[in-house]
Amino acid sequence: MNCRVMHTYERPLVQKFAGRPLVVIPLAQEGAAAQVDRALAVCFRGGFRRVLLRGDTKFSQTEWLDGWDDDPRVHFVFGYEAMPNLQASAADLPASAWRPLQRPPRYAVKTEPRQRPDNVKEALVVARAFENQRLQSEEVAEFNYRPTACRKTYRLVVVKKTISVEKGEKLLFDRVVYFFYITNDWVSEADEIVFTANDRCHQENLLAQLQGGVRALHAPVDNLESNWAYMVMTALAWNLKAWWALTLPERPGRYQEKHQAEKRWVLRLEFKRFVNAFVRLPCQIIRTGRKLVYRLLSWNPYQPIFFRLLDVLRC
Repeated sequence: MNCRVMHTYERPLVQKFAGRPLVVIPLAQEGAAAQVDRALAVCFRGGFRRVLLRGDTKFSQTEWLDGWDDDPRVHFVFGYEAMPNLQASAADLPASAWRPLQRPPRYAVKTEPRQRPDNVKEALVVARAFENQRLQSEEVAEFNYRPTACRKTYRLVVVKKTISVEKGEKLLFDRVVYFFYITNDWVSEADEIVFTANDRCHQENLLAQLQGGVRALHAPVDNLESNWAYMVMTALAWNLKAWWALTLPERPGRYQEKHQAEKRWVLRLEFKRFVNAFVRLPCQIIRTGRKLVYRLLSWNPYQPIFFRLLDVLRC
């Protein structure tokens, strides 16, 4: 069973973690811990069996970690501040503890790869002898760590970035920067933990759709309470769209991967395109015998997805 809830700061999203679906709750900084406990209760009442909490370094409120870890249904991946003692621990790791961090490509080329244009900006930086920083390599390692406010030990994944500082065509020095991530997941690979922490949850796109898609963030009336009611009512359109996507089945079989990809695509779809693909369908209604026949009068490539949802709703 899937659900989609909203708390004070941001909305949970359904993603994959360790190969299984779960709900992801992005965290903001101020007062988020209490709101997360409320969101956890809503998610578990809605039927979710596992929840992943994710936040940046500003959220490292370590006094809450033990309480969340006590619940086996809750996993978390938080950025952790690069304090001097952690940087010293990372620097003392043996060379065998580090391995290259291979990031996946940002997108797959669907046609043919094209030649990249000349980097005019980079040439100007070199010609005018500006200070320039280049990322040379990324390595990942891990070690156990118990924060001061915790009674438990957690897994700390560290990324070491080697950055060359150049001026013109001269290399000044190499700078090493560490990024830390604390988690209670002891199963996933270290690079998977890093990629999970770096994922942005498409929150910028969500806010853009609430603003320009369903226009939930507009204030059309003259008082605060009415504008709040307007926001809640218009945001329901986006929630119904999310429910529509989460209801799509993913039955095991030869088409399971294809159906999973379609489900993710619909979940991230812009609202205007969703309306054009699945709502504004010209239809002829025919009364025949003791039933109504809804005959679609046009075709679009998204109709197989539409009919799969109809099969679920009919059951």
